[in-house]
Amino acid sequence: MTWQNIIGHDRVAEQFRRAASRGRLAGSFLFVGPSGVGKRTFALALAKSLLCEKRTPQEFNACGTCPACRQLNAGNHPDFYYVAKPEDKSELPLELLIGGKEQRGRSGICYEISRKPFAGGYKIAVIDDADSLNTEGANALLKTLEEPPPHAILILIGTSAAKQLPTIRSRCKMIRFFPLETRELAQLLEQQGIAASQERAMRLAQSSDGGLELAKAFCDDSLDEIRDEFFRELSLAVPRSVPFAIKLNEFVDAAGKEAILRRKRLRLLLVMALDFYQNFGRMIERADPQQLKNRDLTPYFQNASAAYRNDVFRVNRSAYYTLEALEQIDRNVQLPYIVDVWLHNLTNG
Repeated sequence: MTWQNIIGHDRVAEQFRRAASRGRLAGSFLFVGPSGVGKRTFALALAKSLLCEKRTPQEFNACGTCPACRQLNAGNHPDFYYVAKPEDKSELPLELLIGGKEQRGRSGICYEISRKPFAGGYKIAVIDDADSLNTEGANALLKTLEEPPPHAILILIGTSAAKQLPTIRSRCKMIRFFPLETRELAQLLEQQGIAASQERAMRLAQSSDGGLELAKAFCDDSLDEIRDEFFRELSLAVPRSVPFAIKLNEFVDAAGKEAILRRKRLRLLLVMALDFYQNFGRMIERADPQQLKNRDLTPYFQNASAAYRNDVFRVNRSAYYTLEALEQIDRNVQLPYIVDVWLHNLTNG
């Protein structure tokens, strides 16, 4: 039985159980790992276990029925706080951390966690999307991270330690979450009803780098309409940039009027392209077939072999251009410009 029904992270759960049973829990944690592997779910389950009124050090499981568990389930436990970057923002707002200008230092998560627990146990705060902390926000957290109150536990959630400022990394105990194994992710996709069959669950899992969020995104039925044409263009080595750009922009615009939806769709296409180039590069280098994460792309790889003449340097360069395009999405560059520059680089690189 997995800890709190969370697949793939029993090792991390045991680490926390031992620390809690010895009374040696650190005050500040940084959870890092790929998106969609369960960091947020684990943080919420950890909070429930620590605040549960009936848990024992040996079991380290929340009962799910005590008043504390019921309050957490309802989202109104007085000793638990959660903040995340709003979808329409590119950075985590400072007021969520230390309050707005009129309430500076008297509200926000740093203020709340400094107060004594209502129930006499822990105060637990979770800051999601820590990758989006700007310098001002990170500096606002430093005192709380460096000298957390004895009753407080602060958890930051990000995707990579490299995306955090050194001042943040040095003040937190880092907990690494690794991608889910393909079979674990496939099992999760079936359990949650995301994939209707074991075969589809395995195909999604093989394409998703061990992350549930990406697997969910790949369930977009509209991807099936463009998938074959998309990979056929990539396998040409020199895509037909003008008609391909028109097709991609039309597909991205069809996601809806909201910019965030269009950005998500373009990101998904670029992730698919990066997966193509990385796996194709492994195939050229005669890697073990088991290292190919997405073996259903093999027919496209075979077509690309002649076009690329097995030039692994050129394939890696295409992967680099794709990573650059993904970074431009994070910088809120206009989407048609990203598509044009990406295809220009692929064509002329």
